[in-house]
Amino acid sequence: MLETQAAAEVLKAFSHPTRLSILQELLAGPKCVTDMEELLPARQANISQHLGVLRHAKLVDYAQDGALRCYYLSRPRLVKDMLALVGRDEPVVKRTPEEIQAHKARLEKARQREKSAKSSGNTRQQATQ
Repeated sequence: MLETQAAAEVLKAFSHPTRLSILQELLAGPKCVTDMEELLPARQANISQHLGVLRHAKLVDYAQDGALRCYYLSRPRLVKDMLALVGRDEPVVKRTPEEIQAHKARLEKARQREKSAKSSGNTRQQATQ
């Protein structure tokens, strides 16, 4: 019975266009929620909600990088096969290598700004104590 329930959860996870798009993007490699917000026509809160469904179905998992959660496929073979069945096994937006590098550079700058903001926030907190 449990296997049937797990199968139903996986199929449910594939039943929404936004989740399909998220899975397509993750086929290309791990992405943080902020990356996906930039790549998909959805807001951060909506993307996070869909990622929760995908995690519940054990299709994705994440690694914490400071305040950022970077998601990756935990069952890449299954995801690739399922997306191929519905003809969606290509990334949502095809990007050139230059565009990918520019995106990675923007992401790294954002991470550095976030780290700077955190460290200056900690310094201010220590100064007021």
